[in-house]
Amino acid sequence: MKIAILTISDRASEGIYEDISGPAIETWLARAITSPYAVLRRVVPDGVENVAAALVDLCDREGADLVLTTGGTGPSPRDQTPEAMQRVLEKELPGFGELLRRKSLEQVPTAILSRQTAGTRGRSLIINLPGRPRSIAMSLDSVFAAVPYCLDLIGGGRIETDPAVIESFRPEK
Repeated sequence: MKIAILTISDRASEGIYEDISGPAIETWLARAITSPYAVLRRVVPDGVENVAAALVDLCDREGADLVLTTGGTGPSPRDQTPEAMQRVLEKELPGFGELLRRKSLEQVPTAILSRQTAGTRGRSLIINLPGRPRSIAMSLDSVFAAVPYCLDLIGGGRIETDPAVIESFRPEK
């Protein structure tokens, strides 16, 4: 099982700003996942071409089962993660973005500005997370219960979770 964490930030990619979002995702995963997995971490600058190329590489060459992105989903001119996603996804799963925005709206009214989405590329599931570390745990808490079953359905690696952190949902057979 491979999980990729892709931080999308001009400043972090240039070393001007320390990537704190990627480590926040990794910390949450370490608490939640009980099955073995390897983490691949990358930091790329904003922009459709950079993000799309990184996503294709992580899914197609590296074989990541799950790709969690952080950053680039707002309305500013350099926020182009959703546009990169449109280029690489085979199937969009808009329910992830809908739930992420709904949960975020409970905290801040600016959640409606988010353009987060998710989808599949081959046997990889890609989910866009916010760029703010304090929003990452809330976001993963809200959507991760569906991730293991989604991976089962698309032929990705199997994830088991600690029910005390997040209880995975798999329908009874």
